[in-house]
Amino acid sequence: MSISLRENIKPVSYIKTNAAQMVRYVNERKNPVIITQNGHAKAVLMDIETYQDTEDAFALMNIIKLAEKDIKDGNVKKADDVFKNIKERIAKNG
Repeated sequence: MSISLRENIKPVSYIKTNAAQMVRYVNERKNPVIITQNGHAKAVLMDIETYQDTEDAFALMNIIKLAEKDIKDGNVKKADDVFKNIKERIAKNG
């Protein structure tokens, strides 16, 4: 994703008067637009697909973080033991 900062930083007044054009822009180019207010960055306008991809990436990072904590705390089992337990349950219920 190639982002040109000059094209992708817009004041809120520009977004208000060109809303449909800006929605089309972020959907076609997949580049987020930084919205400024009083000269300061305040929000980001992005297409829904990029937003969903970002949310999915954060969710995955949180899962990894939890797994790292489990490893640090010693809450782990050997894969062989897990598969043995699964096979025993299948044999018992099957």
